[in-house]
Amino acid sequence: MKTTLERAFELARSGKCASMKELQRTLAAEGYAQQQLTGPVLFEQLRRLMKAAKPPSDKA
Repeated sequence: MKTTLERAFELARSGKCASMKELQRTLAAEGYAQQQLTGPVLFEQLRRLMKAAKPPSDKA
């Protein structure tokens, strides 16, 4: 099983989640612990990955 951080980065890159809240809900639904997801630097990295993964028509 992947770690919470590995799965978070995977989801962020996949384009399946559009926000941190959605990412956290998805992780929780998959049974991952939320305690590892802390810190502004990590959140910013994940947000940037999610933004980059959006289809071109969704980028504004």
